[in-house]
Amino acid sequence: MLLTRIKGPRDLDRLSQEELDQLAAEIRSFLVDAVSKTGGHLGPNLGVVELTIALHRVFESPKDKVLFDTGHQAYVHKLLTGRQDFGNLRSKGGLSGYPSRAESDHDVIENSHASTVLGWADGLAKANEVLGREDHHVAAVIGDGALTGGMAWEALNNIAAAKDRPLVIVVNDNERSYGPTIGGLANHLATLRTTDGYERFLARGKEILERTPVVGKPLFETLHGAKKGLKDFIAPQGMFEDLGLKYIGPIDGHDIEALESALQRAKRFSGPVIVHCLTQKGRGYEPAVQDEADRFHAVGVIHPDTGLPVSTDAASWTSVFADEMVKLGKERKDIVAITAAMLQPVGLKKFADAYPDRIFDVGIAEQHGATSAAGLATGGAHPVFAVYATFLNRAFDQVLMDVALHKCGVTFVLDRAGVTGTDGASHNGMWDMSIMQVVPGLRLAAPRDAEQLRAQLREAVLVKDAPTVVRYSKGVVGPAVPAVGRIGGMDVLRAPGADVTRPDVLLVSVGALAPMCLEIADLLDRQGITTTVVDPRWVKPVDEALAPLADRHRVVVTVEDNGRTGGVGSAVSQALRDAGVDVPLRDFGIPQRFLDHASRKEVMAEIGLTAPDIARQVTGLVAKLDGRYDSEPAAAVD
Repeated sequence: MLLTRIKGPRDLDRLSQEELDQLAAEIRSFLVDAVSKTGGHLGPNLGVVELTIALHRVFESPKDKVLFDTGHQAYVHKLLTGRQDFGNLRSKGGLSGYPSRAESDHDVIENSHASTVLGWADGLAKANEVLGREDHHVAAVIGDGALTGGMAWEALNNIAAAKDRPLVIVVNDNERSYGPTIGGLANHLATLRTTDGYERFLARGKEILERTPVVGKPLFETLHGAKKGLKDFIAPQGMFEDLGLKYIGPIDGHDIEALESALQRAKRFSGPVIVHCLTQKGRGYEPAVQDEADRFHAVGVIHPDTGLPVSTDAASWTSVFADEMVKLGKERKDIVAITAAMLQPVGLKKFADAYPDRIFDVGIAEQHGATSAAGLATGGAHPVFAVYATFLNRAFDQVLMDVALHKCGVTFVLDRAGVTGTDGASHNGMWDMSIMQVVPGLRLAAPRDAEQLRAQLREAVLVKDAPTVVRYSKGVVGPAVPAVGRIGGMDVLRAPGADVTRPDVLLVSVGALAPMCLEIADLLDRQGITTTVVDPRWVKPVDEALAPLADRHRVVVTVEDNGRTGGVGSAVSQALRDAGVDVPLRDFGIPQRFLDHASRKEVMAEIGLTAPDIARQVTGLVAKLDGRYDSEPAAAVD
């Protein structure tokens, strides 16, 4: 196999055109076989095989910087830079599903949030200029989906201003982000894809004029010099050239020879160049090509021959939300939904099918989505903006200054909150409850099970004068966790016997960690430690009944699937201080560091967010209060 002989990009230089085509076929076969066993981003990588080969033949990575926006399409890049062990892809100790600086000097950007690559490229090109590195080049690959993000156009505005600063921008145009790309830019690119009139016109004109004696050639050169006006008339790629960017394309993104020719021309140019490549997401794998939803953007473990899942999961948090949204849409005509280019992943496809006039896909533009939601709310609708928790970080200013300041009734539904695991540091939803704590008036719910998700979503959309947030985990929703009582607005999940006058521990359970908190209480009970477990349901604002309840306990413990800094534990601690309740508090959550990719269970174990770990520490704390604490460790908790 040719692929096994590729240890680095320069090994590609020795291959003939025929061998390059064979290598491309081998890479596709490898990807289908490998990713079907582990899960991962299959469709995007099948679409960039030839493009990645051409990039690494033309540019000299790592001296030249080859950058990938989002990075989920970097599997081919990994294969060509010496990383061909995909056996543990996205698993603990295995390859990351995105570029990773820890893995290779060929990897530059690893944040895997879309629309950022052109900002990176602009900075790197400026560094080359300042430091006099004329033999260093920057090539940035950005998809048409990521070009819907405002950051990309902010960067283009700056890039275009430096007409003599070399920079190659490769637009990987497959008409999709997760699903089909939408909006005005998508329509413009579609026009470029389908308009070949300019090239035919110019070729025919050259043929005729070159046969015309004396004036033919000069006239053709004049005509060619006027190509800007002709292009605007026949093929409107003028948008890019109006910005001051040289435009090459569209190029067949699966023709290595054509790609190399275009990239070489762009590399030689002394200013910014856009190379517009047309690719097919999922290319070469029929199940992916036939998947209209997202062309196998991301898959679990599948049968490689059919593309069908090996196993069917139970109901997920996302599916519970999806079904409830359809019911809400039927009951209330003012309910509308917003997605940032992720209709299917966030569970809004059913709502879109049922109410196509009440769904708005803003593209990869969370900032715009939040402000547009404020406008919708002001206009009398109640928008539900469903987004991954990690991506709401990008719209903080809009949530604060557009939604909250104007007291707009907007509901943000955060999918993949807490530790997500296999997608790595940038996808863990571990900041939302900290960031949202500082927003005045905002109310934040963390449902513990499917029943509570339905109930709290309904409570959220009743709020008309403030933003609301409903957040839940990734994956399968657990069994129902019934309440045994209610104190204020809080559900009591476990209460000590009536004969206990002052229980030892008040355990505040946040969201989906309720089963684990009940397990902690069981472990503490074995140590003779009495525990009350409450689910606040709405963690912001802190329930007024919590402080008096805490005052009747010896210790308060909070457990949350969020960063400890500024999270629910911090808010509870402040509420107790404000109420004059002087009870020791211990908060358990995610340490404020970037977490390596692994399964959710492995990450939780690594950071000590498990029932035995927490029970052991609480046992030690209670023993210290009892005066039983000495140099010996607290009794082990099984």
